[in-house]
Amino acid sequence: MTIVRTRPEAGMSTAEYAVGTIAACAFAGLLFKIVSSEEVRKMLSDVIGRALQLAG
Repeated sequence: MTIVRTRPEAGMSTAEYAVGTIAACAFAGLLFKIVSSEEVRKMLSDVIGRALQLAG
């Protein structure tokens, strides 16, 4: 009787890389859309302005 040992899978296969890359790009696009909106831009500007006032 022969015992065949297989190596455990480590890392991602090519298809998993493709799906992961597409998901990362979609998330980056969504995040860019949210951050570049006028409301979020104003909120970030206000937060940075307050932080600079506290620091200076």
